[in-house]
Amino acid sequence: MTFYWQTFLKFIMGFFAMVIQINLLGKSNLAPSNVIDQMQNFVLGGIIGGVIYNTDITLLQFFIVLIIWTLVVFTTKFLTNHNGWIKKFIDGKPSIIISNGKVLSNKATQNGLSAHDLAFKLRQAGINGLDDIDKAVWEENGQITITSKKDLKTLYPIIMDGEIDTLALKYTQHDEKWIHSQIKSQGYKFKDIYLAYLSDNDHLKIFPYGIDD
Repeated sequence: MTFYWQTFLKFIMGFFAMVIQINLLGKSNLAPSNVIDQMQNFVLGGIIGGVIYNTDITLLQFFIVLIIWTLVVFTTKFLTNHNGWIKKFIDGKPSIIISNGKVLSNKATQNGLSAHDLAFKLRQAGINGLDDIDKAVWEENGQITITSKKDLKTLYPIIMDGEIDTLALKYTQHDEKWIHSQIKSQGYKFKDIYLAYLSDNDHLKIFPYGIDD
């Protein structure tokens, strides 16, 4: 009876560990959108699955392992949110693979995207011809974002988590000097900005940290 009782308690501990991580790290973990989310789900599932039926591992040992993995995930998440270099190293960065209807094959292959995969993803997106595409961007999560010229200025945020997205800035036909002047005129600093994008009237619309409603 001890085996079933310990297994039940391990199930409960594993369940609450997953709930806590998902709620504290963000709901995106239900549908992983980056490398950290995927690793968190895979490793946590492996820990729970590998330990839960092993009677040699006590409840205390199982609890400590869950705490260690949670701390690793939280630390990595914090670093990627506050350090652009670490985020690029772990998550990678968006890459243009089609520009003005031309497939940039070197960029595609560097991202591990074969011609068959590219053709399949374009068909999924309902694209019948490359001439319809102004830009196609290979995102960090392995998805393709396809845009037309009229969408480019407003589709991508220019600033995210206090850092300029150089790819998005390129679309706006502005430079970093313009960004700095816009931020200064609105009384913000980069560290204050959660999200900023170009509005329809060619104005930088800023959403700072600390907004509740």
